[in-house]
Amino acid sequence: MNERMDRETLLARVRAQMHDKRYQHTLGVAETARQLAIRFGADPEKAELAGFLHDYCKCWSIDKMHDILVRHDLPQELLQGEKELWHAFAGAIVIQTEIGVTDPEILQAVRYHTTGRVGMTLLEKVVCVADYIEPNRQYPGVEQIRDLAQKDLDTALSVALGGTIQFLIEKQKTVFPLTLMAYNDLISRRGREGGFNG
Repeated sequence: MNERMDRETLLARVRAQMHDKRYQHTLGVAETARQLAIRFGADPEKAELAGFLHDYCKCWSIDKMHDILVRHDLPQELLQGEKELWHAFAGAIVIQTEIGVTDPEILQAVRYHTTGRVGMTLLEKVVCVADYIEPNRQYPGVEQIRDLAQKDLDTALSVALGGTIQFLIEKQKTVFPLTLMAYNDLISRRGREGGFNG
């Protein structure tokens, strides 16, 4: 990121993109990501910044996000999939071009915070789990994931992704391939390693 942009300026830019409830969620994710980063050994500054920026495009119109994705030749399977995923991929592009974020770790954490992927980095896991468990989140099973996240990041993430997959199946919605692959990767690593590590 352009290091000359101070925190107040950054937050004002983020605030301008979204309604109040989404902004409160964003602040919750940033703080939770910072705490998880400290707990598990990721960079807390990068985690907090990715948390601030992860939903930058969430409240944008579908047409506006679609235009960004098409211009940057993102995969057809993304464009044909659930539109709920678009904001993460569009956001990674926009925060680079409009905010000046150039750190690939932060960009990847934003890009994959909704889908996950195979071989997620520690920072990606931190931001993804923080998005699931920040204090404003209320859904069945969130307390279990919060408890797990205090001990084992990979277990928390696998349970969270598993819950998302189950929810989508119950609603007869498509499951984005990256999410299935991320879940399978976490579960298979547990089998290979005899348990999860942060």
